[in-house]
Amino acid sequence: MTQAIKMPPKRVLFLMSDTGGGHRAAARSIQAAMESLYPDNYTYDIVDVFRDYTPFPFKHMPEIYPFWVTHSSFTWWLGYVLTDGPKRSRWWLNLFYMAWRGGFHRLFEEHEADIVVCVHSLLNRAALRVLYQTMSNPPPFVTVVTDLVSTPLFWYQKREDLCLVATQKAYERGLKMGLRYDQLKRTGLPVHPDFVNSLTDKHTAREALGWDHDQLTVLMVSGGDGMGPVYHTARAIDAQQLDIQLAIVAGRNESLQRKLESSSWNQPTHIYPFVNYMAQLMAASDILITKAGPSTIAEACVAGLPMILKGKIPGQEDGNVDLVVENGAGVYAPRPHQVAEALAEWVGGPPERLDAHAAAAKRLANPEAAWTVAREVHQIAQHPPARRLQPTRGSWSLLFPGARPGVSTPPEHLL
Repeated sequence: MTQAIKMPPKRVLFLMSDTGGGHRAAARSIQAAMESLYPDNYTYDIVDVFRDYTPFPFKHMPEIYPFWVTHSSFTWWLGYVLTDGPKRSRWWLNLFYMAWRGGFHRLFEEHEADIVVCVHSLLNRAALRVLYQTMSNPPPFVTVVTDLVSTPLFWYQKREDLCLVATQKAYERGLKMGLRYDQLKRTGLPVHPDFVNSLTDKHTAREALGWDHDQLTVLMVSGGDGMGPVYHTARAIDAQQLDIQLAIVAGRNESLQRKLESSSWNQPTHIYPFVNYMAQLMAASDILITKAGPSTIAEACVAGLPMILKGKIPGQEDGNVDLVVENGAGVYAPRPHQVAEALAEWVGGPPERLDAHAAAAKRLANPEAAWTVAREVHQIAQHPPARRLQPTRGSWSLLFPGARPGVSTPPEHLL
């Protein structure tokens, strides 16, 4: 009897950067889902491309990003507006490519891959150009869009084999950028399987955390870096003297944590640093106060939590606010006193109002998204698509003088 030959595991390369927590979270969510569905079929490599493979100042973007969006949100909004067009977005990415191409060549030399999964909007175009310039048969390339609605147009590149988006509006923006229907799929935003599986009933979660079982509970988070006016918002809530218990996650912001811990409070208040048990905190809570970040919104919807959105990254997260508010899952209150007033209105209102917001959040949830994305990645890894473009030998060398003879480099309009 002939024994079947066991094939070596395929290599999955995730391209991301820690500019905000959502990119690494998406990569880990997809990896965890693939590990549960296809054990031993793949190995995984998650690379912070900015930090490890781009020159100054781009290599410091993980440190620059939180400071930028917190202290100069207008310039961030201006950047979003100036790049929100097909030609403009391509122009900027081509400019970045000129600075990054050496690092990207080194990236693919050091990290061989059977499939590339990109979860950062600024990395896919440069990666695709280098792959097509250096390989006669590049690995399948999948982009997983980690923005919800008002997605930067950088995400949509015509040479992607597959582009997975969270919402219908993100899907429509891809079509407007020229992607084909068979390139785009709506999957929802990946939420880590551990988060989904760790959600318990409220009583069990509060028992584990040592919280009051019967008190209306408000959870306030502000990303892994504790961005925004968290302290002032907490003090505005405290001044309302509401009949609640309050939990605040300060993230990695140690000075914020010390400031919160040294304050006196009118209600039971629990202060936490960066945690890896957000599912437990959300399961134990009745209301979530958060910035309009896509990952937190997706998790809150899975947990069925009504949201008070206390801030947003202008431009990029405008659509997130619309998604939550227009679907009845929460309200937008961009200043500390507005957050406190909205919370006081909810706390003093009929319980049915909170129940309605919670039900609306649940309707927006897609707890299976990580597994859906994992299946799509697996499918394309096992059955790579036929390339639609087979250029005449050497015909693109005039456009890309650095390309090796015989290498399949696509024309610029398809990049």
